[in-house]
Amino acid sequence: MKHSIIPPPLPPHTTLPLRLPSASELPSREEKAVFVRAMFDRIAPRYDLLNRCLSFRLDQYWRRVTIRTAAVSAHDTVVDLACGTGDLSELAAQTGARVVGIDFSYNMLIGARRRNIPATFVHSDALSTPLPTTWASVVLSGFALRNFVSIPAVIGEAARLLKPGGRLAFLEVDTPANPFLRWGHQLYFTRLVPFLGALLSDKHAYAYLPESVSYLPEDAELLRLIEDAGFQQVTKQRLSGGVAQLLTAVRKKGEP
Repeated sequence: MKHSIIPPPLPPHTTLPLRLPSASELPSREEKAVFVRAMFDRIAPRYDLLNRCLSFRLDQYWRRVTIRTAAVSAHDTVVDLACGTGDLSELAAQTGARVVGIDFSYNMLIGARRRNIPATFVHSDALSTPLPTTWASVVLSGFALRNFVSIPAVIGEAARLLKPGGRLAFLEVDTPANPFLRWGHQLYFTRLVPFLGALLSDKHAYAYLPESVSYLPEDAELLRLIEDAGFQQVTKQRLSGGVAQLLTAVRKKGEP
């Protein structure tokens, strides 16, 4: 593959009001898909710039760790769920792997295409992709788990896509265990990030993103969800003192 392919956009959707002063007012399950898609369509033009600035470029380091840990190589077929503007897809493609990125934000995929990444990009919901069963050897996702309508459903879709023995790698934000680091991280993530996001991009989106961590299950529950979906060797790796986490697993052999 030498170019990106983006099918026609999904049917028009309604933009919901974006007022999120507290976690208790996060969008409901029924509203979440529409809300998240509209939000990422709006912030797509400056998304990469904000990621680099707000993480001090650590986001790129974490993605490289993800590619190394998943042992992506030229022999792999990789699916990048909620690929956004293609950061993980680009790193996977650099190994020589065949890469397909999936995202339901059309504007994010436009950003990916502009980067001339040697991958195919598909405009689709990551919970129900048009790809064949047991088609991929690696499934990746970066900073998206908390934005899916159903975490069990996306884990199940990853299990469906993976061949037996295939590797799963979910990169996501986390909260440091160390009390001092946790205090500093919370101050930065819940106060400074929304302030800078409002200044440089979209006030409501960058108020939502820190609050959306509340969608993530507790560690034990999240690891159990992955195992119950048909995975083994399920592990969590804390990155940069627990600011981010990398969840990895291997698809069981003999599973339907």
